Amino acid sequence: MATQKDSRRLRIKRSIRAKVSGTATKPRLSVFRSNTGVYAQIIDDVQGHTLAAVSTKELGLANGNVDNAKQVGVKIAEKALAAGILAVVFDRNGYLYHGRVKAIADGAREGGLKF
Repeated sequence: MATQKDSRRLRIKRSIRAKVSGTATKPRLSVFRSNTGVYAQIIDDVQGHTLAAVSTKELGLANGNVDNAKQVGVKIAEKALAAGILAVVFDRNGYLYHGRVKAIADGAREGGLKF
């Protein structure tokens, strides 16, 4: 059963996803944060494929704090540039643009992604 906080985030997420969609030329950078880590995926919504994905667990980082989230952002940018992706649409997935979510975005911008 979803808590009040979860249902609020899902409502906001549906509103964002109605406006944000990724294409082959400009895919969507989706962020998910859990209690133990942060995850980032680059998704082509037209084909329904994940083009690149990175998590704190994949990088061998102990937890999903802000510093580690920034490293995830830098790594997803490296993978995107290697796949020929220069620009993305940022999907904060219903989370506030603050803390770990902002750190992923900042790291991705530092890594060379445009959005």
